[in-house]
Amino acid sequence: MPCEMSKVPLPKEHKAAVCIWDALDVTTTEAILGAAGDRDEIQRQLIEIFDLADNKQNKRSAILLDLYYFTIQFALERGFSKEQTSSFFSIVKKTHEVCIETPFGNLEQCFNYFKELVLCHAVKRPPWSISLFSPEEVKAVTEYVVNTYFRHFKLYKYAFTPVVRLDLAINYVGLPDTPEPEEAADVAGEGEPVTVPETETEGAVQEELGETEQEYSFGLRMTTDAGPWHQGDSWIIWDFLMSTSPDLLRVSLLIKF
Repeated sequence: MPCEMSKVPLPKEHKAAVCIWDALDVTTTEAILGAAGDRDEIQRQLIEIFDLADNKQNKRSAILLDLYYFTIQFALERGFSKEQTSSFFSIVKKTHEVCIETPFGNLEQCFNYFKELVLCHAVKRPPWSISLFSPEEVKAVTEYVVNTYFRHFKLYKYAFTPVVRLDLAINYVGLPDTPEPEEAADVAGEGEPVTVPETETEGAVQEELGETEQEYSFGLRMTTDAGPWHQGDSWIIWDFLMSTSPDLLRVSLLIKF
């Protein structure tokens, strides 16, 4: 229904901006970096910050916990500073939020948003962007997100968005309504034959089919009457125009004598 369809968010473009200290503030980032090498401690802090305590029962929470943890792990392996770690984490988190905001396909909008977010932290142009990542780091960040997140984009979409079902009904305007057999029987009474009136459209179709059958008979008679019938060296082509409602099927047979 149109009223229900309007409630489903549609894909849209997003404006990127600098997001340093957005998802992780200074204190939280320092605590996470201080727990480098201790997976349980990093996950414990992420669970506490983003309320993922139900990750054992809730599959979505478990997926988010893995996404966040491996994002931090990549930043640690690359030796990112606390500013870089916070910004990179926010970029991944914001990209994921755009992905799951609609059940419809928005891969192009999501990837464009991710690229703009990276550029906002790679070019010195305050206040719109800052020079936080070097060209080599931009390449490493892009390859990591493409190979880990966008390669599984549809899986994230499937896990975090509801299934949309479309019920389509078609109404033809201008055609008279044909009464249902039950309704016609009630009007005519029991035991009496019911004749359903023929509509103008149905009459036109039947008339067209009658002309087609006449053309078929004429064409067949002309074909069989014309030409010599020499066995072994003559070909006779019969064109059959068969009527199958609602389509017309043309079959050509090539018969050798």
